[in-house]
Order: sequence, then structure tokens, then C-alpha cells
Amino acid sequence: MKAINISEIIDNTKGKLIQGNKEALIKSISINSKSVDEEGLFIPLIGEKFDAHDFVNDAYKNGCKTFLKDKNHDFNFNSEDINIIEVEDTTKALGDIARLYKEKFLINYVAVTGSTGKTTTKDMIYSVLSSEYNTLKTEGNFNNHIGLPLTIFKLKDEHQCAILEMGMSSFGEIEYLSNIVNHKIAVISNIGLSHIENLGSQEGILKAKLEITKNFTKDNTLIINADDEHLKTLKNKELNYKLKTFGFEKDNDLYCVEYKMNETGIDFECIVHNQKEEFFIPARGKHNIYNAMAAILTGIELGLNINQIKKGLLNFRNGKMRLDILKTDTFEIINDAYNASPDSMKAALDILGEYKQNRKISILGDMLEMGEYAESGHELVGEYAVGNSDLIITVGKDSKHIGNGAMKKGFDQKNTIHFNSNEQVIDYLKNILEKDDVVLIKGSRGMRMEEIVNFLNDYKI
Repeated sequence: MKAINISEIIDNTKGKLIQGNKEALIKSISINSKSVDEEGLFIPLIGEKFDAHDFVNDAYKNGCKTFLKDKNHDFNFNSEDINIIEVEDTTKALGDIARLYKEKFLINYVAVTGSTGKTTTKDMIYSVLSSEYNTLKTEGNFNNHIGLPLTIFKLKDEHQCAILEMGMSSFGEIEYLSNIVNHKIAVISNIGLSHIENLGSQEGILKAKLEITKNFTKDNTLIINADDEHLKTLKNKELNYKLKTFGFEKDNDLYCVEYKMNETGIDFECIVHNQKEEFFIPARGKHNIYNAMAAILTGIELGLNINQIKKGLLNFRNGKMRLDILKTDTFEIINDAYNASPDSMKAALDILGEYKQNRKISILGDMLEMGEYAESGHELVGEYAVGNSDLIITVGKDSKHIGNGAMKKGFDQKNTIHFNSNEQVIDYLKNILEKDDVVLIKGSRGMRMEEIVNFLNDYKI
């Protein structure tokens, strides 16, 4: 981390120095009392179940000499080389310091959001940009008001651009993140049903996602999947920023005209600047063509040529538990256990449906935060599973509606079964699995579907 001094922190957080030297330098920032150092700043956050102010003494014992605190907490150390800064809210101060730090780097920032596919889209953009630029990207699920600032603190002088994922569950959250980053380019992958319980409708979700353009001017670019029925409405609006679109429909700036899937990935052709170009991505599923097109347009916006972009896409690798295809001596496992929504469920079922010579088993868990759409959303997935799955196993509470949706479409009742727990699913699988089965596992993060993946990985017939 590039050094910042305490006076900068005070100015940007509207804080005040309680003790210490305002010219002291900070060379690292941590919210974990176990990972601090002498030249670092410890920021004690307050969560629903904890208050990290309780761990200030631990941070001190671990060598930390500079501390943030909120106005409702007091602590003192009998040492002249300790610095204590008081702020109104330590979590907000974390974002304020990230904004300060980000301004020290005159590089291009790309922000990525969407109801589904934002992480894969971010990773594909990273594959493209990192082929030519030293690029920082969001790791894991560090895409909220805490994770995004921590990602920014990883910026170094050698970085030439940064790709930052922005997640949200309510209004105002992406606006907050956008005010920290002030990115040049934003990408929205789609508008689905994720978090609809909090946002009321897909129109509400669109409004929340568009907070990513809060500070945009004519010098900024929004890249969207304009095959999405909600995002495509932007084409008919007067915008104060540039809009670039991708999809399969021919009225997009970049559109796919043909594709072919095989075991190693997808060959596809796109029209780019009125020229047909051939691309390959080492990933399965038609939805990944959308993700790749987002990456192609981002690369073009940041000055890469088509050959550089093609080379970058070849380096893409799916993230853990995101349509990760695992081959054992017994089964082929499609591990998509990271999270779930109706759109991502359908994308995963499409991949399962590509297997023509094997028995196809889908093990599907609850999709959480669906609110009043829980029953209809799960039934929609069940309808889509017909033709893509030979045996449907559901687990949880609302996922029972998946089986109902399948049966409404004529799916044989004896080939759909519901369980309340992953343990019950595993016990059932021990009695019915056959060699060379292809098994899809998918559910929301809270369902811990990886427990079933781990069983399948080790199970032998």
C-alpha cells in the first residue's frame, strides 16, 4: 500500500486527532486485529453481532500504533507513539479513506454489477485487460461497503487499471460504492430477481443497478446486455453518458451471430465494427457468451485491439463453485453451488441439458430473498428443468415448488423428490447413483450445497 499520512485521513473523514502525531505515515489498513502491523491503521467496525472496538487491545498487543474509533468509544494507551483518530462512524470512515487512497492512482476504473453473472463478467473482463495491463480486481465476494474499500487498498503504483464488482441488496448501496470509485466505465450484466424481496420489482432492481451511473458524464460509458428486457429500455432514453450494448439481437453495438459448444468451451462469432470476428472462451453455457461480449466491449473502450482481446479471453477460468465442472472416475459434477436465482438456475440447467448420452440429475436448493416471488420463481425453474433433467432432487423449503413446476409441464412425478436437508439428499443419493451420471448442484449460498458436491467428489460406486 502507498503511504498516506494521518492528516489526510483526518481531513477526508472529518475526524479529529485525540492523541499522537498527525504527520505519521500509514502503510497498511486492517479491520482485523490479528493482521495489523506497526505502520498500519486498525479500523474497528461495528456489525450486527460484534463491535471490533472490543479488540483494540488485541491490535495494540499485535504491534498496531494507529487506531480509528467512533465517538461513542474511549480508550487510551500510555505510550507517546500511539495515534488515535476519532470519527463519527468507523464504517463510513473506511469508505472515506478508500476514496482518498483511490485518488492517488490516475488509472481507469471499471465497475461491474448485475443480478446474475457479475462475478463471471468481472473475471472475463480481468482476463481481457490483464493480457495487456497490470490489473487489480475484486477477489471473492468483496463487493460491498466493506469489501470494496479493502480491495482499493490493494492498489499499487504498478497497477494500470482496476475492475471492481459492486453488489447490493437495497437502494443506495451501489450509489455509495460509486461515490467511492467514480469509475470511467460501468457494466451491467442483467436485471433478474435477486433481492427482489427488498426492492419490490424488477423495475426497482433496475433503478438500484443504475445507481452505478450516478456520477456519469459524457466522458463515461455504460455497457449493458441489451437483450435484457429491462436494460434495453435505456436505448430509448436521453442519457448524459455513452451507452454501448451487446447481445444476440442485431441492433446492438456488438452482437453474436453464431456459436458452437464443445467439451472445452465455446467457439462464437460476433459482429464488431461491421466485421465478423471469431472468439473462443474456455467455459460452458450460452450465458457465458454474454459475459464475454461485455469483456470484449470493455477491452475496446480501453484501447485494446481484437487480437489482444481474443488472447485475453483464452485465459479465463471459472471461479470456484461457479459452473465448475468436476470429473471423477464415477461422475461428472457441475458445481454451481455458490449462489442461485431463477436466471442463473436456468443457465445451469442449459448446461446440464447439453449432455445427451448420460442420465442427468439436478439437485436444486432454495433460492433465497425471493419474497412474494418465491413460489412462482421456483416453479419457473421447475418448468425449465423439463427436458434438461431426467431426475429432479430438491432440498430446503421453497424448492419444493420446483418439482411442482416440473410436473405442471408433464414431468413424471416419480422422477422428482424433495428433502429438507443436504444430509437426507446424500443418504438418498447413495442408493440411486449410477456410474457416468451427470449431476448439477445449485442453490443459494445459505443452502451450503457444496456439502453435496464434497460427497459426490469422494463417492465411489
